[in-house]
Amino acid sequence: MSDTRRDVLKNIAMAVTVAAGVSAVDAQHVHKAIGDVKAKNAGAYKPKMLNAHEYATVRKLAEIIIPADDVSGSALEAGAPDFIDLIAANNEDIGTQITGGIAWLDRAMEKRTPGGKAFLDATPAEQTAFLDVIAFRKNSTPETQYGIVFFDWIRRLTVD
Repeated sequence: MSDTRRDVLKNIAMAVTVAAGVSAVDAQHVHKAIGDVKAKNAGAYKPKMLNAHEYATVRKLAEIIIPADDVSGSALEAGAPDFIDLIAANNEDIGTQITGGIAWLDRAMEKRTPGGKAFLDATPAEQTAFLDVIAFRKNSTPETQYGIVFFDWIRRLTVD
């Protein structure tokens, strides 16, 4: 098998994107748009749909999902937050799901942390502990069900 890790991830991401209801052609256009924006702005991406807090939250989630290591690049280096914002800006349903999910994440973290901290204000340990709960469908309760669906979407878009 001569595929690189990046090629394999790209193929998986395309399959996930198609399964999620975003056509492969739409995903290709978004990837091209990200490349065009990065080339034009030399990495100074300005969110198209998400506000500053929402974009910072997506960046943090992407960083946690695929952190930097010595072997491959991180989700931030790959432009995952930019991709997620562009998908949200071009698909109202996905945009609503992402912004609603971020609001849910902040409210849920406020209930779980001393002093009622939003997700970005929580410690890395608090963030990870909570994501460990919503990362698995087996942990689904009426209180976590929405967060599990939201985190699944963010994880899939980050990998894409």
